[in-house]
Amino acid sequence: MTQRRGLFVTLDGPSGVGKSTTIEALRAELAGQGIPVRPTAEPSHSKLGTFTRQNANGIHGRALACLVTADRYAHIEHEVRPSLQAGDTVICDRYVASTLVLQRLDDVPLEFLLALNADMLMPDLAVILTAPPGLIAHRIAERGVRHRFHLDPTAPGREIDLYAEAAHILTARSVNVLVVDTNRVTPSDVASTIANALPDPPIPSAISPNPTASQEP
Repeated sequence: MTQRRGLFVTLDGPSGVGKSTTIEALRAELAGQGIPVRPTAEPSHSKLGTFTRQNANGIHGRALACLVTADRYAHIEHEVRPSLQAGDTVICDRYVASTLVLQRLDDVPLEFLLALNADMLMPDLAVILTAPPGLIAHRIAERGVRHRFHLDPTAPGREIDLYAEAAHILTARSVNVLVVDTNRVTPSDVASTIANALPDPPIPSAISPNPTASQEP
């Protein structure tokens, strides 16, 4: 019997939308079904990812976009692909959709971002969480400013609009996208919605041996 590889699931959305709690709820639900899960995040926990995370407030524009993308390619090569090949379902906190939003808030052109990510491995399911701008702004105010983007009072509304656009961009490129409104639902409800939308795991041959031979974003 041919062993199937794990699924690659990404979760993106505005700050304060509930990604962390949703990922934990999804991990618990899938683990309860006997599915091996590997949670991860971007920027990654590698040296490059740590440098990117620690310097994101001081590095701007195209330079930051290039750092984020370089970390993503390394993340795919050293963590995501090996985990998928081992049969784990990988759940990644932030991926290409976040780049199509956050770097555009930093005035990086969309065409530049699409070119940077042209050879990126695309997820089996790209989840984009959303919520009303007022709720997101309230959550950010409660937990405190963690990034320079949070200093802009218009950022929550702009993020929501750009994530909606990112969903259309990814869908047009044959990526399986699920948009979930987290307003007035629990993280467990959101996790169940995501779990029910997961496709069947592909067989190992679906993973290209060439890390750059994958779908465009």
